[in-house]
Amino acid sequence: MYQKLPHYLLWLSVTLWLVVACGGNTAEPATATPASSAQTTQNQQPVAEGVRRFVVVPAESSATYIVNEEFFAGALAKYGINAGLNEVTGRTQEIAGELQLRLEDPQNALVSGEFTVNLPSLATDQSLRDGWIRDNALQSNKFPGATFVAKEIQNAPATYTDGTEVNFQLVGDLTVRDITQAVTFDINATLTGDTLKGMATAPMQLASFGFDPPSFANTLTVANDFTIRIELTAKEQ
Repeated sequence: MYQKLPHYLLWLSVTLWLVVACGGNTAEPATATPASSAQTTQNQQPVAEGVRRFVVVPAESSATYIVNEEFFAGALAKYGINAGLNEVTGRTQEIAGELQLRLEDPQNALVSGEFTVNLPSLATDQSLRDGWIRDNALQSNKFPGATFVAKEIQNAPATYTDGTEVNFQLVGDLTVRDITQAVTFDINATLTGDTLKGMATAPMQLASFGFDPPSFANTLTVANDFTIRIELTAKEQ
């Protein structure tokens, strides 16, 4: 991807990333209007008999990506940057969606589920890095919504007791930009009364969604592997 850039653009990209690493945090994270699919819960239809609907509470939920970047020895000495690995975490609470479940049969409980994350709102500890990711990797100003559509629950317990944590897998399709990939999330979840709380994690690769990991010769690389983590609170409605 980078070899196709004009020389001055490549130089500018490297410079911006170096400023980020040095702590240059000069602008507020960009925001964008959430994708329309994130608003689907505003126009809810009645659920079928025996089905329970749980709607995401954004203020108590978050979507996070975790990826490693590595700076090379000697390349950045004049900036005072130490060589080695650095874990980058980008996070947003602009997440919306709902699950519909039939809980009398936990192994076949899923009726439907869809969640949308507003990608331009993802923020790390450095706004220049965030801007580079929005413009060059995710292209999230053009494709603002990442959407996960749940298809199947796997390895759920045969029975469920209110207030007990359960572990299972949630299989579905994740769409980022214009690319859709099958994804399996590992889930830890607890339902207490009308409140569903859980954490979902899934390992992924940047290249699976159509963009190469940043790599600047003799300066830094960003790992292809990354993790998505969803921390979710949903209320029954």
